[in-house]
Amino acid sequence: MKNLLGLVILGCILTSSVALAEPSLIVVFPQTNYQTSAQKIFFLGTAPPDGQVLINSKPITRSKAGHFSPSFPLQLGENLFTVRYHNQELKIKVIGLNASPELPQGVAFAKDSLTPAVDIARLPGEVICFSAIAPPNANVSVILANQTIALLPQPQQAQLPSNLAALTGQNQPHAQSSVGNYQGCTTVATAADLGKPQFQLTLNGKMITQPGSGKIEILSRSQLPVSEVTVESGVARTGPSTDHSRLTPLPKGTRATVTGREGEWLRLDYGAWINSKETRILPGAVPPQTIIRSVGYRQLPSATEIVFPLQVPVPVSVQQSEQTLALTLYNTTAQTDIIRLDDNPLINRLDWQQEAPGQVKYTFNLKKAQQWGYKLKYDGTTLVLALRHPPKIGNTRRKPLANFKIVLDPGHGGKETGASGPTGYLEKDVNLVVSKLLRDELVKRGATVVMTREDDKEVSLVERQAIISQEEPAIAISIHHNSLPDDGDAEKIKGFGAFWYQPQAHSLAIFLQNYVVKKLGKPSYGVYWDNLALTRPADAPSVLLELGFMSNPDEFEQVVNPEEQKKMAKAIAQGITEWFRSVR
Repeated sequence: MKNLLGLVILGCILTSSVALAEPSLIVVFPQTNYQTSAQKIFFLGTAPPDGQVLINSKPITRSKAGHFSPSFPLQLGENLFTVRYHNQELKIKVIGLNASPELPQGVAFAKDSLTPAVDIARLPGEVICFSAIAPPNANVSVILANQTIALLPQPQQAQLPSNLAALTGQNQPHAQSSVGNYQGCTTVATAADLGKPQFQLTLNGKMITQPGSGKIEILSRSQLPVSEVTVESGVARTGPSTDHSRLTPLPKGTRATVTGREGEWLRLDYGAWINSKETRILPGAVPPQTIIRSVGYRQLPSATEIVFPLQVPVPVSVQQSEQTLALTLYNTTAQTDIIRLDDNPLINRLDWQQEAPGQVKYTFNLKKAQQWGYKLKYDGTTLVLALRHPPKIGNTRRKPLANFKIVLDPGHGGKETGASGPTGYLEKDVNLVVSKLLRDELVKRGATVVMTREDDKEVSLVERQAIISQEEPAIAISIHHNSLPDDGDAEKIKGFGAFWYQPQAHSLAIFLQNYVVKKLGKPSYGVYWDNLALTRPADAPSVLLELGFMSNPDEFEQVVNPEEQKKMAKAIAQGITEWFRSVR
């Protein structure tokens, strides 16, 4: 999955099959002058199996084919490594970066340490906080309008690792020095444009003043702007950056009051944030509020559509759980007395309740635990929720997948190379090889298979998602091969892994993980809930499979072995067949 760029190759020629013109030492990763804040790094490469490979004069462990991926500790600054094989030598420099900001020298603030760093807007009475990094024992304050806010030294707190740490099992927090970290907060009671705060620092009798980067505005509660989502699926998040978690996407046309801003991000009245590029402001619009009365439905051949007539399109969220799907409407008050829902192949019962002022929740109790996908859109001011019916199960032993359409996604392609193996063989290529083998196995079983790519071309993540939405398959499977973050133990970590996001895909992920691991006797890397582009589609159960590690020397030999590729494709195809039978 990881992109390893900048191949460092000495005395060799790579072809599409990665054949070597002559015996040679190859280091695929890291390239020289590589920069990282990790405390260690692994070296990925290969050399002919005879003889030793030395890194900084120490022999390293290699696979039978000569591949290697040992890890070495890093210090801050330059780390010099010499890789030797017989008379071939390669020098690689890795630069260790400090993950913590450096304290400034003299009377100064650390570069880019003043926050807010962007323009922000808040409601009257909301807490507004400021921070700065400055030398210890300094006096730091902020002048905002007529207020002076003291910024005080902060006690030590834990630093959380990135989300990627969950992939290596090293996700425990560690203590971070708080020396030089100054923070303080205030509130402003009335609407005003307060401009940029002025930061002051006094140390040893010397004082400097520096303006902040971001302006501060206090919004008027009676004149809050109203935004409308202008893209097909607006990305709602828990906070004002792409680092924050995703919430249920907002259908095109959704309207909400803006209660705050941070840079290009808008905070909507129900608590989510959205990028302003996906919205437009409606001049003169009042805060959207709606009532809801009747709820209707229409049964189609492959789906049941539930129709919610509203006065304006309001924000929504969806929560799936076993045998239920819950839809919440915000800024909505129920006046509902009648709901018609006849006996239905999917829905057992529809319940609703006014959970809080302006918040109505509809809960669909389903006849079976497995859900097959849903679509959510606004048709004018009417919200339409389409719940897909189960596909019809084939009865023939020879063609057990005869009634199933499956989208198969060979990961990466074109310039998006994906991970690299120790020989320089690219993930995009092996993904396509195995995907074609898997397609053939599924077709043998009667399935209709749609491939997101048939050759080495670049297909964007949005295009891949659109194929799933348009094709409405029974399931979607994305095929990948894995690698690790810089500090991962590439010599030890290997195995088959399954990734899911929507609850409707959990059963499929668990089943395929257990089936393939047992069938092929492979190590289990694990099952992960993961916010990935090819696990997010709600149109069908969508799972991403990592078939093995490009970065593990021993497993890589299996990854590129044609016979092992055939076994893998057959095991996945049979696992898919058995899963369909299990949820019949």
